Amino acid sequence: MLQVIEQSHDPVISELRKNYISPSETIAAVDPVVRRILKTRPLIVIDVNTGSLCDGPEQIRIFKASPTFKELVSSLTRDGERIREVVERFFGYVMFSHVWHRDGEPSFQEVDKVKSVWKLPDMPQNEKLRNFCKETRKLGHNWAWSDTCCIDKTKSSILDQSLASMYEWYANSVATLVFLAGVAHPSKPGDLTRSLWMTRAWTLQELLSPKVIFFYDAQWKLYLGNTGANHKESPAILQELADAIMIPPGTIASFSPDDLGVREKLRLASTRNATVDEDVAYSLIGIFKSDLRPHYGEGADALGHLLDEIVARSGEVTVLTWSGESSSYNSCLPASLRVYSQTPYSPSSLEGEEMERRIEELSVKFHRQQARTIFNEINRLPPARFATRRLYLPCIVFSVKNLEMLHPISSPRLFSDEKLYRARVSGLGQVEFTTADRLSLNGPQQLVFAHPWIHYIRGPSGGITWEDDSESDTDSDSAEVAPLPAVPALQVDHYTRALEMIARLGQPFSALLLMKQPSGEYRRVAAENEIVVPGLGTNITSKNIRARVLEIL
Repeated sequence: MLQVIEQSHDPVISELRKNYISPSETIAAVDPVVRRILKTRPLIVIDVNTGSLCDGPEQIRIFKASPTFKELVSSLTRDGERIREVVERFFGYVMFSHVWHRDGEPSFQEVDKVKSVWKLPDMPQNEKLRNFCKETRKLGHNWAWSDTCCIDKTKSSILDQSLASMYEWYANSVATLVFLAGVAHPSKPGDLTRSLWMTRAWTLQELLSPKVIFFYDAQWKLYLGNTGANHKESPAILQELADAIMIPPGTIASFSPDDLGVREKLRLASTRNATVDEDVAYSLIGIFKSDLRPHYGEGADALGHLLDEIVARSGEVTVLTWSGESSSYNSCLPASLRVYSQTPYSPSSLEGEEMERRIEELSVKFHRQQARTIFNEINRLPPARFATRRLYLPCIVFSVKNLEMLHPISSPRLFSDEKLYRARVSGLGQVEFTTADRLSLNGPQQLVFAHPWIHYIRGPSGGITWEDDSESDTDSDSAEVAPLPAVPALQVDHYTRALEMIARLGQPFSALLLMKQPSGEYRRVAAENEIVVPGLGTNITSKNIRARVLEIL
């Protein structure tokens, strides 16, 4: 019949020939869809029917031997949307989230040796894996992934790629099953948030990234008996989670890394624990959309590398707001994420009548040339960045003129190894702070207080440089110049922006205490409490404003 169609010159036959789709054409349309979908999946998954571990080529072989593939080919379709739906449904996989058993978990090698999870010895950790696979089958899916046995951890390249991709794997899954080993049956409201699972570093992304999630108690019964299609759609469960981690229910239900700011993500991470130092950072790769490459053996430096990248990519300096012990990676970074559980000081917003009052006071003090000088000096500061573990920090610098250590007895709240100091600071007056470091009280002081919150000082119009005006306003440098007559609108707008910036600069702020090193760089003095200084108020002069980029070790 096909030969007749090909040889015929009849118009009807010609039309049939033009619309005819061969099986090979359907297969050619299916193959790229399969390859594209496999790129978004874990490298190895469990075939829950046979219990065997399958890599990409093996999954393709199973697909092409399946009735699903044969039906697709026999349909003689090139409909890309239909093909995509069929292939995605076949390759849909379920992810496992759990706390590892105290006696260890079945490894890739152990499962590979016996060829099936169903053939593993009867041990609690193996039974847990089998129960996960059984639940996956009940949900109607053929593929499952567990970090315990689906990563060949003896191959560093595979381990590193898996850790870097894990957030996306959870996000692309058809469902994630969470096993709460410590939650007895029947479960009660509050059991989830009191569980050990809620304290682990890796489970933060395993909670946030999946679109569909199911929680199970110790007997593999659905949490609170909730049989809904998605526990992220259960108001009761969602509210329990929201109350525990203090972010809106809607953010948990449909989380995107862009939904939360840097500081809020660090706060979430500060409540989690990891057995291995590196996992503190590696578990956050997806949440921060980080390019960090895992490298076990770097220890606590992994956290330094993550925070370094956050600052380098975004110029975000809120990671510097902490008090406690400094990291060996860089003195401006903390030794632990725990410090981000602290609520940092935030100045009140200057808006409306209060800002207008400040501008009126400052307009008497600063004429346009003086305001322009300060405005441009601050606006021309570059973003903060790291290079070879050195932080190049744009900031306003205030020098310490005198330092004294106060008697510890006057401050009984201090620990024995802490010392209370009082510094006289240029432009800021007296500032008190506590530190475990012993600072030199004699000779010229090498200490400075830094105001690094340049983005806040600039305000919503930050980044605009005030170019030279067409009219000269350099007749006087006096601080007591009467307000000038009205000038063209653009110039007035720039002048107002400059006064707004100076008003923000006058507010109290959280300061960094830095000590100059013999080679000219600085190191941060780790204060035991956040140092909030009173700011300059309206007693600001050009001499107070020393905008610099400091190199900090």
